[in-house]
Amino acid sequence: MKVVLAQAVEWYVRLNESSVSETTRRQWQAWLAADPQHAQAWERIEQLQQRLAQAPVAVASSTLEQARQQRRAALKMFALLVGVGMVGWQGYQASPWRADYVSRVGQRRTLTLADGSRLVLDTNTRVDVQFDDRQRLIVLRQGEILVETAKDSRPLSVQSAEGRILALGTRFAVRQGEGITRVTVEAHAVEVRPRLATAQAVRADAGHTLSFAADSVGPLLPAPAQVSAWTRGMLVAIDWRLQDLLAELSRYRHGYLGCAPEVADLRVSGTFLLDDTEAVLANLQDSLPVYLRRVTRYWVRVESRQA
Repeated sequence: MKVVLAQAVEWYVRLNESSVSETTRRQWQAWLAADPQHAQAWERIEQLQQRLAQAPVAVASSTLEQARQQRRAALKMFALLVGVGMVGWQGYQASPWRADYVSRVGQRRTLTLADGSRLVLDTNTRVDVQFDDRQRLIVLRQGEILVETAKDSRPLSVQSAEGRILALGTRFAVRQGEGITRVTVEAHAVEVRPRLATAQAVRADAGHTLSFAADSVGPLLPAPAQVSAWTRGMLVAIDWRLQDLLAELSRYRHGYLGCAPEVADLRVSGTFLLDDTEAVLANLQDSLPVYLRRVTRYWVRVESRQA
């Protein structure tokens, strides 16, 4: 079991990198499905992660190299503690997954910042907040946030792995993806600057969304209906592919949730409660020609009922 736990630790670290790829996620899902012990080990890792999230906040690394060194040291310590069965994480202060504010998988948090701005964290989100005399900066490490800015003479920006979003007196959501950041504006406007093309500033007004990489900005598009419904615990799908719906639901629960290729393109519309993903899955099974195949409660695959 120690070998399996060590593998689970390695997967956890890889999945929490901001640059994690879809290929890596598929490889993790294959590993998770390969053996029931893998799912059991993953459950232990998730429990440990929750303890880390509740522990006192550590000081953020000031440079990328320091962060890398912390990650290597943390991985060795993490693997050692899991290997010898120790779970006393309260005193552990070097975790690279720490941040000023953290939400667990399936959790949402609403915060009021020092300037009066409102910050909502979606599931499995990490942010650092850096306010000084010249600026207000929110660093999105992972996940998704909604920002409602308060009036202040200092500019407010959100920094993601791909660049910065300058708030122009606004309400907007930012989601950190795999090599891409998505911004949706609900009120007023924002200005987006990619990290490697800072001269390429793009303004997005209310009712629009865009995605950008480190060196380019995608087109302005109409914002989807109810895109920030997650702040109210809801997911609104209008003619979504089943695979896309499950991918979104999987963000709010532990373990693997996916579907067989033959049902991936089934169309789904509705409003779903994010706090009860099991009820959503049961509803899908009742309303579509599918059934749920479970290996453990942490591994669920939606398959064709005719198969």
